[in-house]
Amino acid sequence: MRTTFTYRDALTAIYSYTDYEKRGFAVYAPEFYDLERQRRLLALLGDPQDKLQIVHIAGTKGKGSTAAMSESILRAAGYGTGLFTSPHLHTFRERIQVSGALISESEAVRLVRKMLPLIAQVAGITTFEIMTAMALAWFAQQGVEWAVLEVGMGGRLDATNVVTPAIAVITSISLDHTAILGDTVARIAVEKAGIVKRGVPVISAPQVGEAQAVIEATCRRQGAPLTVVGRDWTWQAGPADLNGQTFTIQHGPEVMTDLWMPLLGEHQQVNATTAVAALAGLRQKGVRMPDSSIRAGLRRVYWPGRLEVLSRSPLLVVDSAHNGDSALKLIAALRGLCDYRRLVLVLGASADHVTADLLNTLLSGADRAIATKARHPRAADAAWIQAQARDLGFEMVQSPTIPEALELALTEAAPDDLICCSGSVFVAAEARLAWFIRQGLPLPPSDPV
Repeated sequence: MRTTFTYRDALTAIYSYTDYEKRGFAVYAPEFYDLERQRRLLALLGDPQDKLQIVHIAGTKGKGSTAAMSESILRAAGYGTGLFTSPHLHTFRERIQVSGALISESEAVRLVRKMLPLIAQVAGITTFEIMTAMALAWFAQQGVEWAVLEVGMGGRLDATNVVTPAIAVITSISLDHTAILGDTVARIAVEKAGIVKRGVPVISAPQVGEAQAVIEATCRRQGAPLTVVGRDWTWQAGPADLNGQTFTIQHGPEVMTDLWMPLLGEHQQVNATTAVAALAGLRQKGVRMPDSSIRAGLRRVYWPGRLEVLSRSPLLVVDSAHNGDSALKLIAALRGLCDYRRLVLVLGASADHVTADLLNTLLSGADRAIATKARHPRAADAAWIQAQARDLGFEMVQSPTIPEALELALTEAAPDDLICCSGSVFVAAEARLAWFIRQGLPLPPSDPV
């Protein structure tokens, strides 16, 4: 009889519970997303969240980038940091990081083994709830001073919403998961603004009017001071190239010039300004946060799979845009940053993200388009994507897998063309891995298949 408990076993145990990321999300209601389950599990673990100072980040787009920037700045300021994000690109371990290091396989195994008897005491627990509890428990065990938590989906009923943060952040809100969170921006904003706690300061990225109105009303009701990027904090673009971009941030008479970060696209300047405004809010509460740490943290931030340039010859970009708003930002960034003759698009997406907005935006910007399918269980069939595109008046060719689609794109692209692989984080991850294998580059950490 096998007595060892391996990393594969640990992952199998985690994923054996209800996993909405893989099976599709349930209706956003308390009977499916029950915060009491999360509270019970954390109580059995000794309430690790109470030992942490927390930055809590919700939003439709940009929340992962904003979380990565916030953690990088806090780490540059000398704090022990925790970062919890989702989904991952290549390995589950990316979701739980301490001071920039992924949780190790052995540490994950040890933590899961300790937690399994406790998990068994909580009926109905889900995979994401277990992951959230793991992250908080690991951060507390490691003596993390500041934990940055990215909401998984929504906010009001998200497993991360059991914490009381030092500051809450709401990034750009747009239509996404409409069958679950609501079919208007206002309804989605209600769910995102569910992370607002009484008296806890809130930083909001620029929002469309109906989302802004919901956030302002929620903050008034909760007595939560609200800072709005675009009004209270502003940014101005500077020089940019494929290595990164320079920009300026201003708050009243205070100006930080010549900030630089490797993340591309003006939307990342908005995310950076949001992160800086949040950490400046902590500084007002007495947290040590020198300007030099802000500069260093932005310069060092690492967030792959988001407008990431993998090759200059040919020009190859991977991105995780998966709704109409993020597709608009992607196309605008490509046109502003990249000098190319034709855009060859490799497109795959989850079935619930193949919307007219996404297809119209990406396909109208492409000269050649290849429909493909990621290995992820929620990925849409390439033939179905092709059919949806045809209904909108666009022609696509098919390729069954992302590595094959990338090879087809490389065959068809001229030296002065741009290849962009996008449509979901899973497409970005698989295209990234396929390129590394093709070029004989060191492979990123991965999980057993």
